[in-house]
Order: sequence, then structure tokens, then C-alpha cells
Amino acid sequence: MESSSEGVARSGDEDGVGSLPQAGVGETVVVAVEAAGGKAVTAIAPASLSPSRAGDFMQCPLLYRFRVIDRLPEKPSAAATRGTLVHAVLERLFDAPAAERTAPRARSLVPGQWDRLRESRPEVVELFADDPDGERLSGWLAEAERLVEQWFTLEDPTRLEPAERELFVETELESGLRLRGIIDRVDVAPTGEVRIVDYKTGKAPRPEYAESALFQMKFYALVVWRLKNVIPRRLQLVYLGSGDVLTYDPVLADLERVERKLLALWEAIRLATETGEWRPRPTKLCGWCDHQAHCPEFGGTPPPYPLPVRPVGGTVPG
Repeated sequence: MESSSEGVARSGDEDGVGSLPQAGVGETVVVAVEAAGGKAVTAIAPASLSPSRAGDFMQCPLLYRFRVIDRLPEKPSAAATRGTLVHAVLERLFDAPAAERTAPRARSLVPGQWDRLRESRPEVVELFADDPDGERLSGWLAEAERLVEQWFTLEDPTRLEPAERELFVETELESGLRLRGIIDRVDVAPTGEVRIVDYKTGKAPRPEYAESALFQMKFYALVVWRLKNVIPRRLQLVYLGSGDVLTYDPVLADLERVERKLLALWEAIRLATETGEWRPRPTKLCGWCDHQAHCPEFGGTPPPYPLPVRPVGGTVPG
């Protein structure tokens, strides 16, 4: 799991760019503006890359813009919130002594972690605003408990002593690109070998999509390699929704390829940031997007662009 708090928000200027100071990718433009409803917000150029945001750009550059630069609000989803809840339970379970890391104990953590989640993110309460009898909430919590139980069929927590849980990692490449993310679990063998583990509450992808699923893990492996000069021995994706475990043992060439890919991706983001050209990329995933009202593919209009732009092929005036 990783942080999704990259970038902030939007301009209310008439032309969207005219009065903003100059900045490029990796630099910051802080501008107080009036958003709809009169609330002051801030615009900041992208300064780092995480697996989620890299995935956003590859899926749809306009989605990246909406999330990172405009930071348009998104409604919480039941599936994503359940994933956050399950991750919290699996993290907290390791606070107990090894012998006490049982399925019943893990299930017992669900209500308390749900209470903590509601306190830290009150917006998730909206998910069950139309559920006065609590029937849907009960079913949703039961599904979270089922996913937690499924984990015990895939791994034995009584035999695991994670070196790190919910580990924030960040490194800067020689190019200046900053990579960051949060790794669910890091295991270190007595011999020093490192395993990176990520929990997924959905189902394992079909084999033809496995490479895409491993991109996030290779991203983390690259960061660990650059930080510690250690190539993780194993990358492991634990799919609780289908009861599958996907593993991959990376080699140096893998990480070098990922680094080249990320540098090319960042160059594309830099160009889009400077020109303001964020093109939509329609796919079947558009049906789940919260931003159709702002997307030209659905007859919408994006918010005014809050950062300075230069013409394609030109330069930003000094």
C-alpha cells in the first residue's frame, strides 16, 4: 500500500495560467486562489513519483492531472476503504506475540480498526449514509473479516517477524527524480536476503496482466536498491480476494529497465506539466472514474489549468 497524497490543487484564474509564477516539474508554485465555493487552495507542480501516480499517468494522463495538479475530490469507494481496513488489521496483528497471531484475534481487530479509520477519515462514513439499519455495513465488515481469514491460508504469521511494516521509502535518482511509496511489509532473512510483500484485497490478475501487477513491486525494489544497494531477493503479492500468491525474483537488469521506464515517464510528465497538454486516454476503466464531469471524452471541461505553460516546442518566458 502506498501514500496517495502527491500534488495539490487548483486555480480559479480566468485563463488558468496568466498570473502564475514560472515553475517546472520538481519545482513548486504556491498560489492562493479561490476555488468554487470561495475556498482558498494551492497549486503545486509535481515533485515526485509513486507507483500509484505512475500508474495513473500510464492509464490516463488527464487522470494524473486531475489527481496530482487539480486534486479534484473523489468519493471514497467501498472496495478501496475495505482494502485500507484489511491492511490496518494485518499490520496491527504483528503487534501481538507470535503465538497469539491467530485468525480469531485478527477478526477481533476489525471493529476497532474500523473505528480508527472513521476517526482519521470521516468521509468514509458517507459509504453507509443510506444504510440506517446497518445491514450493508455488517455485510461489508463481514467481507473484511473473510479477507483477513483468507490470509491465514496463504501465510503463517506465527513464523514471520517483519523487519518493517508500512514502511515509507524515498530516494532521489541521479537525474533528480524523486521516487517514493509505502511498502506493506519487509521481511529480512537471517542471511540478509530481503523480501518485499504487498497485500491485495482483490483477485489475482490473469497471466497476461501479471507484468503490470508487478510494476509496483519492481518500483519498490528499485527504491530499496538505490537506498541500500541491495537487490530484494523476492517480490511477493498476496491476493486475498482469490487466495493466490504471485512471486517474482528480480535481477539487476529488471531494476535498470524499470528505472529507464520511470525516467521516460517523468519526462512525459514534465512535458505535460510545462505545456498543459494532458490528454485523456479512454479505456474500459473510464466507467469507474469520478471525473467524467470534467473529462472531454464525456462532454466535460477540465478546470482552468493552474500552472504556467509554454507553447509546444517553445520555452517558458523568463
